[in-house]
Parts: sequence; structure tokens; C-alpha cells
Amino acid sequence: MSGTSRSIRGGETGAPARPGARSRSLRTRLLVFVSVTLIAVCAAMGLITTLFQRAYLLGDLDDRVLGAAERALGGASSHPHPESDLTFLREYGQPAGLLSARLDEDGAIASAAVVTQDAPPQDLTARQRTALAGIGADGALHTRSVPGLGTYRVTVLASGDVRVLTGLPMDAVQDMISQLVAIETGVAVAGLVVAGCVCAVVIRRQLRPLGRVAATAAEVSRAPLGHAEVPGLTRVPARDTDPGSETGQVGAALNHLLDHVESTLAERRRSEERMRRFLADAGHELRTPLASIAGYAELMNRGTARVEPVLAWRRVSAESARMTGLVEDLLLLARLDEGRPLQSAEVDLAALVAEAVRDARATGSGHDWQLELSPDAPASVLGDEARLRQVVAGLLTNARMHTPPGTRVVASVELTPDHRVIRVRDNGPGIPPSLLPTVFERFTRADASRSRTDPRSGGSGLGLAIAAAITTAHGGRIQVESTPGRTEFTIELPADPPAGEQRAVSGQRASV
Repeated sequence: MSGTSRSIRGGETGAPARPGARSRSLRTRLLVFVSVTLIAVCAAMGLITTLFQRAYLLGDLDDRVLGAAERALGGASSHPHPESDLTFLREYGQPAGLLSARLDEDGAIASAAVVTQDAPPQDLTARQRTALAGIGADGALHTRSVPGLGTYRVTVLASGDVRVLTGLPMDAVQDMISQLVAIETGVAVAGLVVAGCVCAVVIRRQLRPLGRVAATAAEVSRAPLGHAEVPGLTRVPARDTDPGSETGQVGAALNHLLDHVESTLAERRRSEERMRRFLADAGHELRTPLASIAGYAELMNRGTARVEPVLAWRRVSAESARMTGLVEDLLLLARLDEGRPLQSAEVDLAALVAEAVRDARATGSGHDWQLELSPDAPASVLGDEARLRQVVAGLLTNARMHTPPGTRVVASVELTPDHRVIRVRDNGPGIPPSLLPTVFERFTRADASRSRTDPRSGGSGLGLAIAAAITTAHGGRIQVESTPGRTEFTIELPADPPAGEQRAVSGQRASV
């Protein structure tokens, strides 16, 4: 399980952490991303608001400039000559800062003045006039910076030979825009600070379950998974496994992974225990005939008269045959475990069971052997006839060896739409309830001792395991039901599996 441990630890096989990795945690990245997004949104909103507000204020100023220009043109038209006459600027109601000039026929400024607060209009200097030169009498609005007066919005209107330049200062508009930008900046900064604090708290709270999941994974990664005995692995708390959230899904997936790891470890321990028990049982089963053979060989070598050579030879041959049968059974189970395909041919189960009952009647005359066959249709399947015969013969032998003389043993073949069913039942004393869960495991025997001095004590404990393995290799299943007075083994084989398909026993390897 060292590979499993490494896969859970994850970081052991990955790239080493860089010094700046901590500052680029998920929490920090989320906070930076949210902050940058909010800054961009605030900047865009401020820019759009400022542009719209400036356009609105500038439009309002342009309307006022055009209105003042029309009034100035009307006042100048009443005094067309001389061109230097700016008496209309002294009329009541002219706003402070209003700038006006009269142009000659060539478009040059003949006279220009600006309205001042609580004082007569003040003539413009040559430098100021130069800043206003070059504006055509087309009624378009222009922006000019006048030295000493500031930025103006100006236009030139003409009526006949009278041309008048009029302008209003843009200071109010610029001041309002500046104030708006300052207010928006202050509000945006305060909002960003508050939003950043709130986001930091929310992100921290929302990622706290993910931190607990990571802590659980780190704790599991430190568990000694390679040891024989592994303590219970820590699980993600139930509150962090809500499938409605992504973190809950990660927590639930981690718990499922830990369940799988624990089940795998438990199965590994069971497999190791079965392997140790298998080796011990196989060693003991092989040691008994080997010891007997070695004993008789030693007596024969000594030439003692207490042992007849013929009897000794018979005993050696019997023990050798017994050991050979045990080895062949183990080899058969190993081949099935490896998934080697069985032979596939059409097998008549009715004829096969009938022959097996006849053989059992010949070897076990003390039992009442019965045969029940379905007359509906031929009970044929695709499979290995020799192996299927071995299964049926093994079940009949098992019934003969573990039931007293006079017991009725009935073998039957039944047909269903999808299966062919073989049943072997008897009215013997039954299988002990404690033995039923493991009756198909290897080296399972009804007698607790390993002695084979009594011929009725049973075989090596591999017969039912071989029957189960062969049945599973044919795509079927074997079951047993047992109560005092009735024991029934049931074999279900598929009626018509695909030609040549013989499924290997994938799960039997763990039970060795």
C-alpha cells in the first residue's frame, strides 16, 4: 500500500513548494481577484459618470454661451458703428466673467472687454486678444485659454456686417468636475476598503470548510497505511459534506475515497489471513501423506519383519495418490484464479447428471439415490463437460461422505427461461450453521481435526471450493441452503451464453 499512501499524500511526489507559494494561496488569489475587479468596476463607473456629467455641464454652458452671444449680437446690431462700441456690456444683468469682442470685416478683433464683478467692463490686453484670434463667424463653440482669465467657451455670431465674439468662463464646470472626481474617488476608496474587508471575511469563512477537508487529508496522509494494522482513518465532518456546495462535494468524495481505502486495507488483511491459513492448511495436508510415505519407506529400508512389503507398498501408493489429488486440486484452483479459459462445447446436463447418479449409486450403495429430470426440453449448456461433471460428482460425493447410510439424495435438472438449474438435496443432518458462511472457502471442513484415520472424516476441504470456482468460470453461481433434515445445493448456469465465452474467476484469488 505504499503506492496508496503516496497517492493520498500527493505533495510527496509533486514539485517542491516555492517560497512565494504561501502568498499565492487560494484565499489570497480570490481576494486579489475580487479587489482588482471592484477597482476596475469603480474606475469604469467613475469615468463614465464624470464624462456624462461633463458633457451635461458643457452642454448647459454652451447653451448659455449661445444665449449670451445672441443678446450681444442684438446689442451690437443697434450700434453698428463704430466697431469699437461695447456699450451693450454695461447693460444690466450681464454675468460676471462674460467676455465679448467686436470683429472688423477681416475678422480681427477691433475691441474686446470682460465683465467684472461690481466694476465697469475691463478691456482685454493684446496678449489676451491674441488668444481669441482666428475664430470664424460660423456659430461653432470653441474652447480657448485666455491668459489671466482662465479657460473660456467662446463662439462668434454675425448679422450683416456686425460680428460679435462672446464667451463664458469654464471655471465653474471644471470646478464641479474636479469636485465630482474627488467625491467619487473618496467614495470609491471607502467602498473598496469596506468591500475588501467584507470579502476577506466572507472568503475566509467560506474556505474554512475546505481548510478542514485539507486538514483531514493531511492527517490521513500521515497514517501508517503500509502497516498490517491500520487504525480507523479520520473522516471529513458531516457538515463539510453537503453536496450542494463544491467544498461539500470535495469532502464527500474524500470520505468515499477513505471508505474505499479502508475497505481495500481490510480486504488486504483478510487476503493475507486467508493466505496464511491456506499455506498452513496446504502444508499440513501435504505433510500428512509425506510423513506416512517417509515412515513406510524407512521401515521398508530397515527390512523389519513387522511390516509386510505388499501392505507397505499399498499404503505408500495410497498416500501418494492422495497427495497427487491434493496437488491437482490446488493446480486447478490456481488455473481458474489466473483466468485461463475452459473448453466450450454443448453439454447435455440431463445425461451428465444421470451418469453421475449412476456412478454415485455404484460407490455408495448404502444411500438412496434418486434422479429427477425435466421432460420439457433438452437441458443443454455451453461449457466444459469434464469440469461440470466434476462439480456434480463432487456434490454427490459430499452428500455421501457427510450423511449416514440410508439418507435419500436427490439430483435434479430444471429449466428456466434464462438458466439451467442443477439441484442436489438430501435429508441428512445438515450443515452446522456456523459453517454455512464459509462452506465454499478452501480447506473448509466439518470436522475440526486434521486427522484422516477415519475414512468418513472427509477430504481436504477443497471440493466445494472447486465446485464454486468452476461454476463461476461458466458464468453461473452456486448456493446452499441447509436445515436439519434438508440440505440443498443449487447450481445455476446461463442457458445460452455467447459461444466461446467463459468468464474467469476474478474474485477467487483473494480467498487463497
